Amino acid sequence: MEVNPYAAPQSRVDDVAYDGLDLEARKASRGKRLGAALLDVLIAMLAFLPPFLWGIFSEYSRSHASMGVSARSPGLGWVTILMAVAFLVILVIDCVMLHKYGQTMGKRVLGIKIVRTDGERISLGRVIGLRMLPIGILGRIPFIGWLISLADCLMIFGAERRCLHDIFADSIVIND
Repeated sequence: MEVNPYAAPQSRVDDVAYDGLDLEARKASRGKRLGAALLDVLIAMLAFLPPFLWGIFSEYSRSHASMGVSARSPGLGWVTILMAVAFLVILVIDCVMLHKYGQTMGKRVLGIKIVRTDGERISLGRVIGLRMLPIGILGRIPFIGWLISLADCLMIFGAERRCLHDIFADSIVIND
């Protein structure tokens, strides 16, 4: 093999240290983002399940009370109150986690978080005011809201792997 004495030097690099600035390489996969969203829904469902089941079984017991079986029923008012408390607990926990870490419970479990496109921590105000609220409002426009919500979800399949709410908030989701 001929060696060119005037060629630029070449070397093989096997292990390159991560500098932390390449956010493009750290972007979370679509599967992780979907998994985190599904986990958030599952956690909410698990929080609502006990009061929901209590209400179902108490109504079942009440319907059988007319057959001579006595049962105390909490009534739907208490069940509604307990479900509202469960919702508030999840909301507070998610807001605290979003403020401190840029993560919901599902994102925390899967090791991903929301940051600004420059890598800085995202504020809770930006998450709520620019990431959640606009899509929530636009999604409720009669006749076309569902298209906006669908477009928001489908944009994850673009080259940037960013949804519409990410573009509104100037955010990306990265591996933690």
